[in-house]
Amino acid sequence: MSRIGLATHTWGTHTDADEASVQLAAFTEAGGTLVDTSPAYGDGAAQQILADLLGDLVSRDELVLSGCAGVVTHAPGGGVGDSVPAPAAVGPVVDASRRTLLAQLDATLARLGTDHLDIFSVAAWDPFTPSDEVFATLETVISSGRARYAGVRGFSAWQLASMAASAPITAAQSPYSLLARGVENDVIPAARHHGVGVIASAPLAGGILTGKYRDGVPADSRGADEATAAEIRRRLDDDRASRVVDALVTAADGLGTSPLAVALAWIRDRPGIASMIVGARDIGQLTGVLAAETLELPRAIAAALDDVSARSE
Repeated sequence: MSRIGLATHTWGTHTDADEASVQLAAFTEAGGTLVDTSPAYGDGAAQQILADLLGDLVSRDELVLSGCAGVVTHAPGGGVGDSVPAPAAVGPVVDASRRTLLAQLDATLARLGTDHLDIFSVAAWDPFTPSDEVFATLETVISSGRARYAGVRGFSAWQLASMAASAPITAAQSPYSLLARGVENDVIPAARHHGVGVIASAPLAGGILTGKYRDGVPADSRGADEATAAEIRRRLDDDRASRVVDALVTAADGLGTSPLAVALAWIRDRPGIASMIVGARDIGQLTGVLAAETLELPRAIAAALDDVSARSE
């Protein structure tokens, strides 16, 4: 599995099929293998684009396909196979029941035209589905050959420990960046104890760590998008964000690279991190992301970033 994974959450929305094709070609040519997918991305559009590229552009066997299930966009109680029509969309709803996990996984496999995922993860902790049911479902997924390995996403430390103690969990995907280091205190130690590899998501903190918000909010950025603006602006209001970005810019200038590459190299080298998932709207952004793979971050710079990003409390 490559140390940098390609996120496809913008495919079919901000990234069209032609651009996605260019991205996947560049990613695999650079040695990338881990590709992240979900039926929630673009309401299925991202998976359809990926399906069209598998085989023609890149062999399925060359990729480590990581997918998830357990989030639906309608309230429980209706849908395919029911006599009652599904209600109108009410936003994402966590549903890690056996029925939903297997149905979404099978739909993903059918859409992608493959018989298995390399990593299949429960997308979120579901407090309403018994843990034993989730355990048994993951065992079914593995034993039936639908997936090679099982994982979880966004779980807290106790949730991960609870799942890993009984289910065949191999990977845990969790937000981790220079501005979100809480997992170092609990999730990463729990993962290490249970022999689980951590895949960092949102390693650029919504783009803040690229430095593009230093002089304002670009019109085409997440900070200008109504759906994500509040979270981006909340982080930008934190003085620590400014200090971290300034440190990244200084380090990047000294190394002759970008703040983005420095931020990703720092995450890449952290203990317990197996890989990271990074998205890009276009090939220009992806080129900058891939540059991080060959960047050797001096220990002094890594230590300085560690200090400036640590919270005082």
